[in-house]
Amino acid sequence: MRLRVAARLFFILYCIEAGTLLLLAPWSAGWERMVMELPVAGLRDLCLQPWLRAGLSGFGLVHLIWGAHDLELMLAGRRRRV
Repeated sequence: MRLRVAARLFFILYCIEAGTLLLLAPWSAGWERMVMELPVAGLRDLCLQPWLRAGLSGFGLVHLIWGAHDLELMLAGRRRRV
C-alpha cells in the first residue's frame, strides 16, 4: 500500500471519528457532566447554550461529509484504474 493511499485512509477515518464525536457529544449526558466540572461559571453557561452545541454538531456534520467525499473520490479513482 502506498503512503499516499494510507494517509488518505487515515484522513477519512479521522473525519468519520471526529465528525461522529462532534455531532453526538454536545447533546449527550456526558457533555453536561463534563461541563459542570469547569471552574469558570461563564464558560459553563456558554458550553450549555443550544447554539454552541448546534455549531459543534454542524462542524461534525462537515467532517462527515468531507470524509464521505474523500472516500467517494478514492473509490472512483480505484474503479478507473481497474
